[in-house]
Amino acid sequence: MSESPSKSPPPRRLRLGVGAAIVLALVVLSAAVGLGLMRGQAAPTESVPLSTGAGATTGSSGELYVHVLGAVASPGLYVLDLDSRLVDAVAAAGGTTDDADLTAINLARVLSDGEQIIVPVIGAAAETGGTTPGDDRVDLNTADQAALEGLPRIGPALAERIITWREENGRFASVDDLLAVPGIGEKLLAGIRDGVRV
Repeated sequence: MSESPSKSPPPRRLRLGVGAAIVLALVVLSAAVGLGLMRGQAAPTESVPLSTGAGATTGSSGELYVHVLGAVASPGLYVLDLDSRLVDAVAAAGGTTDDADLTAINLARVLSDGEQIIVPVIGAAAETGGTTPGDDRVDLNTADQAALEGLPRIGPALAERIITWREENGRFASVDDLLAVPGIGEKLLAGIRDGVRV
């Protein structure tokens, strides 16, 4: 008789433990479902601004604005693809006129955003030599090799490196950008600073 009372309490405890575990599991499941529903309702309102913002960023970074002037059929402001070249800008402007001097520009040059392109007429580039009237400084963004070689201590090799840097990196934003050109240091830049502009 002493053995039977000792056997009956463990099943009661086991039943109580299983019942408590089931109730606890139902509470946790209800909380998880409730949180899931709340997250499901919040997600669409959060995704609209994110997707709109992402689309705007893609559009703005995938195009560039260039201002085409000079000997072209339709001068003006044009929006081009990010990897466009000078030939694309000239084509967008309706092509060149009959008196355009294509030897004065590099049609294969990669464009940069905000750039102004001037297609000169025959003879104009030779007269200015990469400068504008009233300013005898050499424009680093438009000067040809001959104009660059006219600068003190700039020979054919350095002039070619300046043009190559300009074609690969876009326009010079300041005269100090010349320091990024291989072979040009502070001392050389100081010697030509007064003779160049951007």
